[in-house]
Amino acid sequence: MTNKTVFFWAFVVALGGFLFGFDTAVISGAEQSIQQYWGLSEVQHGFTVSIALIGTVFGALGGSIPSDRLGRKSTLVLVAAVYLFSAIGTAMATNWYLFLLCRFIGGLGVGASSVTAPIYISEVSPAKYRGRMVALFQFNVVLGILISYLSNYLIGMGGDSSWRLMLGVQAVPAGLFLVLLKWVPESPRWLLIKGLREPAAIATLKVINPEGYQADIDTIRQSQQAPASTVQSEKLFKAKYNTPVMLAVLFAMFNQVSGINAIIYYAPRIFEMSGLGAGSSLLSTVGIGIVNFIFTLTAIRFIDRIGRRQLMLIGTVGLIATLGLVAVSFYMHTGGIAVVSYLLIYIAFFAFSQGAVIWVFISEIFPNQVRAKGQTLGSFTHWIMAAVIAFTFPYLASRIGGGHIFLFFCVMMVLQLVFVLRWMPETKGRTLEEIEMTMVVH
Repeated sequence: MTNKTVFFWAFVVALGGFLFGFDTAVISGAEQSIQQYWGLSEVQHGFTVSIALIGTVFGALGGSIPSDRLGRKSTLVLVAAVYLFSAIGTAMATNWYLFLLCRFIGGLGVGASSVTAPIYISEVSPAKYRGRMVALFQFNVVLGILISYLSNYLIGMGGDSSWRLMLGVQAVPAGLFLVLLKWVPESPRWLLIKGLREPAAIATLKVINPEGYQADIDTIRQSQQAPASTVQSEKLFKAKYNTPVMLAVLFAMFNQVSGINAIIYYAPRIFEMSGLGAGSSLLSTVGIGIVNFIFTLTAIRFIDRIGRRQLMLIGTVGLIATLGLVAVSFYMHTGGIAVVSYLLIYIAFFAFSQGAVIWVFISEIFPNQVRAKGQTLGSFTHWIMAAVIAFTFPYLASRIGGGHIFLFFCVMMVLQLVFVLRWMPETKGRTLEEIEMTMVVH
């Protein structure tokens, strides 16, 4: 593995992923109590659960602005402060509208971190280890999901008002993230592209690649065709960027129509729909978190060995099979343990493939000049789809049932298999600038 200093930088920045995962999943244990507390209708309830995702859409959409103008590190400091405010605000809210506002603000943090953290890690990682280091972000996402499930299960024994503590406990890791960012340097690629603090950028590159840092500097400068002053105005939607734009949009879209966030957000409800009791349903979500964690860790070990594309092929076939089995279980009313078992296997395949690959792949395929804008596009697509699914799931589940929903997800994964086979390139072991040469029409 690369030197410990670079690993430390990547791990600290990846804590943004931990908060991302915690914030995303923590609502699953609190959503039914929140619905009862404010007496929400199905539509109001779907809006309450999805409001953070709506914030995430806006956070992702605007994530490239501070990332490009203020720098990657400064943006992450703002994200940490937003997470801290949201955790405290949602825990203390006695008004539904205030609760919505605080969850929305937390979503802004999730969206911005999904843009900035993978970019930062990709820009400080040696090519040989970039896959596993960027995958640290996803590792922390699933760790955050697992810890939130465990936390929800333990705190949920405390009574009707325990949902406040479920949401408020996030303030602890948010504060830690804010403190640790003090020891993380600014991205050297961002500094060189912007023409800022060149000695600091070179010093950081020396730490990253002691023997080949000068070649890295030369390559970065060669790839930077436009003057530093015009980088901010470089447009993403140009013909020469069509390939990475298409790949990012389709990859992010398929990631969500796999049904992953419907399962993460509504796991207890899905298990109750299949016939499990409330207590067993909440405990089963812990199993999802554990499987997600184990197979994400496994994917990190393989992503730089067998590559991004191979992981996607393996995972997609598994997703098609497991989603089909879940749909059949609902149609045949076999439910219960069968649905839990199939979904645990589904989570294993998802974590081993697109769960680990998405943020790595999108952060790699765009040139330095438009990387933040490209990551924003991928994150925006990801989160707009996630918001639509989270908002509509309670309504669709009550109207058409689990069978039709999971059959839809299964069909979408068949289409994803076609996408991977026909269009997805391999990016392992290549520098960001080498990938740019094959992605961009010069």
